[in-house]
Amino acid sequence: MTGSSSAFVRHYKCPVELADFDIADDLCSEPAYFRFGDAICYGRTQREPVANGVAGFADLLDDAGRASGRPELPFDLCDVVANLREERYRRNTSRPSSIAELKAARRLYYLLRPLLPVRLRRHLQKAGLNGWSRIAFPRWPVDFTVDTIMDAAMTLRLKASGDGAEIPFIWFWPDGAPSCGLMTHDVETKAGRDFCGPLMDIDDAYGIKSAFQIVPEARYDVPDTFLEDIRARGFEINVHDLNHSGHLFRSREEFLQSAARINAHAAAFKSRGFRAGAMYRRQDWFHALECSYDMSVPNVAHLDPQRGGCCTVRPYFIGKILELPLTTIQDYSLFQILNDYSIELWTAQIAMIRARHGLISFIVHPDYVIEQRARAVYLNLLAHLRRLRDERQLWLALPRDVDRWWRNRDAMTVVRERGGWTIKGPDSHRARLAYASLSANRLVYRIDAGPGSPPVWHSASGGGVELRGQPPLVGQQSVPHLPIH
Repeated sequence: MTGSSSAFVRHYKCPVELADFDIADDLCSEPAYFRFGDAICYGRTQREPVANGVAGFADLLDDAGRASGRPELPFDLCDVVANLREERYRRNTSRPSSIAELKAARRLYYLLRPLLPVRLRRHLQKAGLNGWSRIAFPRWPVDFTVDTIMDAAMTLRLKASGDGAEIPFIWFWPDGAPSCGLMTHDVETKAGRDFCGPLMDIDDAYGIKSAFQIVPEARYDVPDTFLEDIRARGFEINVHDLNHSGHLFRSREEFLQSAARINAHAAAFKSRGFRAGAMYRRQDWFHALECSYDMSVPNVAHLDPQRGGCCTVRPYFIGKILELPLTTIQDYSLFQILNDYSIELWTAQIAMIRARHGLISFIVHPDYVIEQRARAVYLNLLAHLRRLRDERQLWLALPRDVDRWWRNRDAMTVVRERGGWTIKGPDSHRARLAYASLSANRLVYRIDAGPGSPPVWHSASGGGVELRGQPPLVGQQSVPHLPIH
C-alpha cells in the first residue's frame, strides 16, 4: 500500500485492495501551492512551482489520469494532506501570520494584559487581526480542502473502476449519524470558574453535556470539590494550557518542561484531552503531551492570534494523538471582534459542516456568557443544536466519546464475508457500512441502515441532501464541489 493509499484508507476506512493509487514520477524537490480543481493545496508536485504564495498557481486537475487501470495523481496525497492538517504550508508564508506572532509584541502584550481594560484589549486584538477578511487561504468561514481532496480521490478511484462501481467504507459517525456536534467551555478567569455551575445548569436544561477546559496554574484556584462536581454531573474535564500566559510554545525546551507539568495536572484532573491557550500550537511538538486527544487546532484561524488552520472538518491523528479541530468561530471572536450578537454565523457554519458530514465543534467561554446579552445568544445556539439532534440525528457527544469512537473506527476493517461486505473490530456494532458511488458524475454516499430499512443517501459534496431509498438529486447541491472530468 502506497503512502497515498494509506492516507485514503485511513480517511474512508475502505478495503485496501480497492484503494490503490499511482503517484507520478519525478516530483519536485520543493513544496509549493497549487490548485486541484476547487481545492488549494500545498506539496510536491509533478510540475515546477509557479508561485510561492496562494496566487497564480497551477491547476493540476487535468494532470490526474489513469495508469494500468489505476488512478494516477500528480502529487503525493499523503504528503499534501499532512501539509494541510499539520499547517506545514505556513512555513511558505511571505510575512508573519499576525502581529501577535511577533515574539516581542506577544511578550509585551501578555505582560501587560492583566493591567489592560477589556476595551483596550479588544482594540489591540482588532488591530492585530487587521486584514483577516482578505486572506484567501484557508477559506472563511469553513475550509474543506482536505475533505474535498479525499472526495476527489474517491471520484478518481470510482472512475477508474468503471461504470456502476461502488466502494464500501465505514461511515464517519456511529449509528449512521450524519454529523457530530461538540460543545466545549474554556475557563479563563475566576469569574468564569464561578459561573461553571450555572452554565452546567443551562447545558443540562437543553440535554447537552459539555467539556470544561481548566487552567491548572496561576489563573485561579482549582479545588478538588470543583472538579468532582463537574464529573459527578456527567460533564468532562480537560487541561487548558498550563497558565494561559501565551508562552507555552515560545521555545521547545520550555515547552518540554511545561509539558511535564501539564501531564501531571492531566493525571490529577483525570483528563484525557488538552487545549492550548488562545489556540497557540506547534503540532510537531504535541508528542510530548500524554493525552489521548488535543483540541488546539482551528479549521480556519483568521480570527485567532496564530493564523493558519488544518483545513478539515473531521478528526485526524498527529502521531498517537487524535486532533479534534475547532470548526466554528469562538464566542469571544463573534461577540467582541465582529460585534455580532446573533447565531447567524454559527448556523451558517453548522449547515456547511453538516452538509459535509463533519465535526461541528464550539468554544463558548463561561467568562463571556455571564453577561445577559451574550448568554441569550448562547441559549439560542443550544436550542438550535437540540433541534438538530432531535430532528436531524446530529450526534451530540463529549470529546472523550468522539475520541473513543474515532480510535475504534480507525481499528476497524471492512472484509468480505459470505459474498458481501462486513465490518470487523471494536465498537463495530455501532458502525454502519456505507458505499461511495457516482450519480450524474457526482460523488454520493449510501448508508446501509440494516435489514428491513431503506438505505440512506447523502451527497458527499454538500447540500444537506438526506433522502431514504433513492439517490440524491443533483439539482439539490448547494455547496461547491470539486468536478472531475
